[in-house]
Amino acid sequence: MICEVEMSYTEQFGVKPGRALKLDKIDPAFTDCRESHKDAAKELDRDRDKLRSLQELLYADGRFSLLICLQGLDAGGKDGTINHILGAMNPQGCSVVGFKQPTREEVAHDFLWRIHQQTPPRGRVTIFNRSHYEDVLVVRVHELVPEAVWSHRYEQINAFESALVDDNTHILKFFLHISKKEQLRRFKERLDDPAKQWKISESDYKERRFWGDYKRAYEDALSRCSSKRAPWFVIPSDHKWFRNLAVARIVVEYLEGLKMRFPRPSVDIEHIRREYHAAKER
Repeated sequence: MICEVEMSYTEQFGVKPGRALKLDKIDPAFTDCRESHKDAAKELDRDRDKLRSLQELLYADGRFSLLICLQGLDAGGKDGTINHILGAMNPQGCSVVGFKQPTREEVAHDFLWRIHQQTPPRGRVTIFNRSHYEDVLVVRVHELVPEAVWSHRYEQINAFESALVDDNTHILKFFLHISKKEQLRRFKERLDDPAKQWKISESDYKERRFWGDYKRAYEDALSRCSSKRAPWFVIPSDHKWFRNLAVARIVVEYLEGLKMRFPRPSVDIEHIRREYHAAKER
């Protein structure tokens, strides 16, 4: 089933620049007019085909690069989203970077140093699994640096992202919004599935005590760092299939808006065509 009338997901889920965000007002179980994965299956296939074609065009055009940042609480679906997006793309033109606790070398530099090294060159797509926003999220929640330090980082992040966009690196940032109840269900799923037990960490349950603190930290980060040039999107993610659909749709809409084109051939096509026909006659 395809929704006949729907608002653009870019508009529907985008965080309005300069406007305070309240996550409690966004339903993480929202699925638009669809009731199940079956309802969205054809749309998912269609968008994956479009993603594949647009990524090839991005590579051929060579003027732009695309940086996708994925953030979310534990079990929010970052890995699943990456698998869905990358599964539709040519791996030669894509990469994934995961940011965990900084190394000693990384800590010796400014917090954006390790990030800048991983941004995509022109023609390529890079997906960040967690990102520079960890330095205004976990750092804030667990008081790893003083407020005077992390509160200044919003401006630094905005300036950093603006500089990337000036250099034709386009940025899409997705917060995968799940409910506290759905997170617990997914943790239980990991406990019961031997193939997922390796993902379990004691910190998963401990971090749930900071749910409210993380929510406030995310609300501030998304409100203060969403712009027309580097937008944030809050994606309802209790249903994995809708999460995948919404993220893919936004990426497709954005890439289509770049008006990319295949470059002109660097050889004389008619001459090569004549050579081809001559070779067939020999």
